[in-house]
Amino acid sequence: MDEKFQSFLETVDENNRDFVTKLHDILLEHHCKCEIKTAKSGYLVSYILPEPKRTLASFVFRKAGIKLRIYPEHIKEYESFLDLLPEKMKKDIRKASVCKRMVNPEDCNPKCIMGYRFSMDGEPYEKCRYMAFMPFLNEENNPFIRQFLEHELQMNSRNHSK
Repeated sequence: MDEKFQSFLETVDENNRDFVTKLHDILLEHHCKCEIKTAKSGYLVSYILPEPKRTLASFVFRKAGIKLRIYPEHIKEYESFLDLLPEKMKKDIRKASVCKRMVNPEDCNPKCIMGYRFSMDGEPYEKCRYMAFMPFLNEENNPFIRQFLEHELQMNSRNHSK
């Protein structure tokens, strides 16, 4: 295992280490490149898909714990999955910032890539790409985080193998 990843892993709480290692392995098996940088609050570990080149997910440290920021470019193709999420994850998605660029493009940085339009429990949402899908790692969320990434990986390979 890479030395930088090992150092990052040592900063992950013991309850989530196995999960983080398993996700790391799954993402590498799907040819994601792992980039590890140090940040103020700890490590920033990003997984970049090769085709098209884009970030799929990043581990982010917060005072309350470690989160995984997911960038689901194909969310519209499997948005019914969101209805299955635990209530706490749904609540965090609902609370996430609205995508200012969707509401008024003048209100956001012109270099910002637009957020996500999706429905959850029959309600439409327009959420910021950096805040919408950022669940804490924990026993309840982890299986759903994994499924979320697996859906995105599946859609990405389906859409780019055509």
